[in-house]
Amino acid sequence: MAEVMATMVKDKASSYLLDQYKVMEGMEEQHEILKRKLPAILDVIADAEEQAAAHREGPKAWLEALRKVAYQANDVLDEFKYEALRREAKKKGHYKKLGFDVIKLFPTHNRVVFRYRMGNKLCQILAALEVLITEMHAFRFKFRPQPPMSKDWRQTDSNIIDPQKIASNSRDKEKKEVVYKLIGDQASNLQLMVIPIVGMGGLAKTTLAQLVYNDPEVKKHFQLQLWVCVSDNFVVDLVAKSIVEEAKEKNTSNPSGKSPLDKLKEVVSGKRYLLVLDDVWSRDANKWGKLKSCLVHGGSGSIVLTTTRDQEVAKLMGTTNELYILKGLEESFIKEIIETRAFSSTNKRDTKLVEMVGDIAKRCAGSPLAATAMGSLLHTKTTAKEWNAVLSKSTICDDESKILPILKLSYNGLPSHMRQCFAFCAIFPKDYEIDVEKLIQLWMANGFIPEEHGVHFEITGKHIFMDLASRSFFQDVKGVPFEFHHTKVTCKIHDLMHDVAQSSMGAECATIVAEPSQSDNNFPYSARHLFISVDKPEEILNTSMEKGSIAVQTLICTRYLYQDLKHLSKYRSIRALKIYRGSFLKPKYLHHLRYLDLSSSDIEALSEEISILYNLQTLDLSKCRKLSRLPKEMKYMTGLRHLYIHGCDELKSIPSELGHLTSLQTLTCFVAGTGSCCSTVRILEQLNNWGMQKSNRTQTRFL
Repeated sequence: MAEVMATMVKDKASSYLLDQYKVMEGMEEQHEILKRKLPAILDVIADAEEQAAAHREGPKAWLEALRKVAYQANDVLDEFKYEALRREAKKKGHYKKLGFDVIKLFPTHNRVVFRYRMGNKLCQILAALEVLITEMHAFRFKFRPQPPMSKDWRQTDSNIIDPQKIASNSRDKEKKEVVYKLIGDQASNLQLMVIPIVGMGGLAKTTLAQLVYNDPEVKKHFQLQLWVCVSDNFVVDLVAKSIVEEAKEKNTSNPSGKSPLDKLKEVVSGKRYLLVLDDVWSRDANKWGKLKSCLVHGGSGSIVLTTTRDQEVAKLMGTTNELYILKGLEESFIKEIIETRAFSSTNKRDTKLVEMVGDIAKRCAGSPLAATAMGSLLHTKTTAKEWNAVLSKSTICDDESKILPILKLSYNGLPSHMRQCFAFCAIFPKDYEIDVEKLIQLWMANGFIPEEHGVHFEITGKHIFMDLASRSFFQDVKGVPFEFHHTKVTCKIHDLMHDVAQSSMGAECATIVAEPSQSDNNFPYSARHLFISVDKPEEILNTSMEKGSIAVQTLICTRYLYQDLKHLSKYRSIRALKIYRGSFLKPKYLHHLRYLDLSSSDIEALSEEISILYNLQTLDLSKCRKLSRLPKEMKYMTGLRHLYIHGCDELKSIPSELGHLTSLQTLTCFVAGTGSCCSTVRILEQLNNWGMQKSNRTQTRFL
């Protein structure tokens, strides 16, 4: 994740706000040096990551050091941005409106003091970058594009090895369904039909295609059967050449055409054929169109059966709207795969180990790949103690099981910002139902969504989510297409894909869902994103903060706090906070905060100090039943984009100048009052003119 953080810092270093309000006055030279050094480091990160993946400790330590410096630089540049926003608000009269001692809220409001303090911080960042660049040259890191995906394990053919008939039995239902599609009346009446089998890595899509390919009825039905493993290298001429060479092996006449595409056209001409294109990744419609233009010359009832992890690829290639979505195996078959691999067929099985197979099967989460790998791993372990050691691991996707490299093929092929967005989801517990609207706002709060000129971050975030979902990173997606104002969009992550996210984030994401013992000293102090779901979470946080400090950026607490959080000054780096208690908040420590979820809390009013959170994008106060008023000076919270206040039955009014929030896109309740400090319907019209979402769930109350 070092690449994403470094890129984020580079973009922030070029922010127009820094120049507009001269917040880096006197530090121009350091600013320019920072902007020059970051691209030099970004150029070699791909090489460093490749070497770290090869278990070289030096590059691994260098990347970790870069990640830490990038986080520090991100905080420093955010302080400059906040200072620019503070000066803008002061210019518009916010200080006078606050009416209390602003020095307590802005201890560095003095420009000389600010310049001295921030100059020191910037020099420390530059010194650390200089060390990294020196080490970079020592390691001889070089510029290179993203490393190509290894294809060694993905060379497939039509032959299936299934001596125990486990694959045949476990996928019998699915095989029959696909075979019916191939030889049924609908296919026979079409010139060419493309049937995509779609699913995440490790579900045995290739195995299902092999079962179908070798079915006796299928062999009898087609005049010609061809199998080509495409993988990510979809070069039209090479794919056509592979098909032609496969046809030669089937004793088809040697075509005389000059180009591979001409030869392909001649090979399939007039024949009812079945072509399997296994493991397709390319989303290039032009490439598929060229290949398809030759394939349509086959006889009536010809079929292309393709396997892919990507629904977009499937939709692009498919000739009907039907995709064959492959699900995980039933647990009984997973257990059978593990037992077959783990136990010798000649020796008597240890009853204790047999009893443990069920727990191992649950960890495989329906994946034949995981079951095969775990069975092979356990074959080398002969005692209950060794099996328990495997079970006690937080993830089964490690170097020992060899599952991770296969699953990470999809992940490694993503752009860096999409890798970061998905990896962040490791913060959620396994099988957690994720609110997608909130997830996108958390991505925004942490700066993971790149800026596109003229496009809202939310729109880019939706595209990122849909892209990840189509590539099988998310499952059980409900509520799509996106209409957040009509219905809640949710999703889950398959356990094995969660392991992929966790392996990428390492210690940066942590989840606490069990009460730690008194002797437990394993609090994740290195975590940047923390999810806590235990009773009285404040006890864990307060005790841990007494012993150390964490630079947490995301803190999600799903249980009620009975006492206030202490040591609030140690939360200065936080960008996103969800908590069921708001009375203790000290905005002077929360300048970086962009996401604040106090929904269902018992707060009666928000302090006026909240209005100094100039970076805040999302404020969720929904179902705060006792909340009676909002801060009067909310108009200065110019970054606010989403305000949730539905279910606040005691809320008497909306601040009269809310119409100044030109970035506001979501307002779930509007309370029209009659007093001078209350908003009228005219303000709602003004907000709609600014582009605020007018949603069906927006409530309007007149008092």
